[in-house]
Amino acid sequence: MAAPQMMQRPALGPDGMVRAGLLLPLSGPQAAVGRAMLDAATLAVFQNNAPLVLLPKDTGGTPAGAAAAAQAALAEGASIILGPLFSGETEAVGPIARAAGVNVLAFTTDAAVARDNVFVLGQLPGPAVRRVVAAARAGGAERFAAIVPDTAYGRVVLEAFRRAVADAGGQVVKAEIYSGNPNPAVQQLADYARRRGPIDAQIRAARAQGTAEGRRRAAELAREARVPPPDFDALILADGGERLRAVASLLPYYDVDNPPVKFLGTPLMAAMSDAGREPALVGTIYAAPDESRRAAFDARYSEAFGPVPPIVAGVAYDAAAIAAVLAAGGDLSSAALTDPNGFAGVLGIIRLLPDGTNQRGLSLMEVTRGGANVVEPAPDRFDAASF
Repeated sequence: MAAPQMMQRPALGPDGMVRAGLLLPLSGPQAAVGRAMLDAATLAVFQNNAPLVLLPKDTGGTPAGAAAAAQAALAEGASIILGPLFSGETEAVGPIARAAGVNVLAFTTDAAVARDNVFVLGQLPGPAVRRVVAAARAGGAERFAAIVPDTAYGRVVLEAFRRAVADAGGQVVKAEIYSGNPNPAVQQLADYARRRGPIDAQIRAARAQGTAEGRRRAAELAREARVPPPDFDALILADGGERLRAVASLLPYYDVDNPPVKFLGTPLMAAMSDAGREPALVGTIYAAPDESRRAAFDARYSEAFGPVPPIVAGVAYDAAAIAAVLAAGGDLSSAALTDPNGFAGVLGIIRLLPDGTNQRGLSLMEVTRGGANVVEPAPDRFDAASF
């Protein structure tokens, strides 16, 4: 049985203005991030010059705080909710907003909280995973492997990876999950003992001769022998920061090198401007928001507020900009939000889908020692050729 249609609250208030509740962690551990997102959303309203009033509310970063913030914003006449940031908060806000006939543009990256009135604006791992898998397949990869952390994000990436590989006509031949020390998982992934077995057997045989020639040959084998490559062509690494560096540094130790194996990253790599400091990560490809648009946004934000903002501030800007565009037309309905032409955001083009998830135009990036290079620029329109 289909869910009943939501009765939409009128967009315009009595004064002809649209009010948007902006739910952010303005106190607590993520307060600095929340303030940067508030600044970004304010910048979007100013630059779009729309009949939109922001109603900032502090969630404290908790579901209970988010629920109270949503109720306060709705009591003040909000006809759309921007935020909150975390998935647990979003789950608490969704039913409250729906009962009031209001849509939610949440900042989380958790697609599981998307609903008919809850649209997730965060960068979802699924589209980014499909982008890198398609690139690897185009480069000739057929056998794929994954090493992911035992986290909600790692499991989402692994599920998206399996689907993307199958859809692309490839095969996932190995998948390892780690928690804590990644060494055992990397060793299992590499199948190092089996791959090196024939070489070790030759070394033992040479030494067993008990002659100077045998010892010389054993030393030569130990020094120059090449371990056969692993039985996969591409490997996705679903982590970021220091944990990703720890995993990456172990791979060459067990003779999993890039190349011949193509390393694939997730959106977490977009936050690692110095990823190339880890030699094993050089050559890794990942999908990220449009670099030129993001750089332009960073410059505008810095001019207005000072330091370069975290990438999630761009999500808050995009949400406020979408609300501003729709406020100008007085239509905040789900049909307006899911316009198939999408919207041009500071992180690239974005399209909201009826199931509450999103599509973003993503660049294909490659890690170099000096930073990241654009391999394929982000598309500037939504069509079959771009996605």
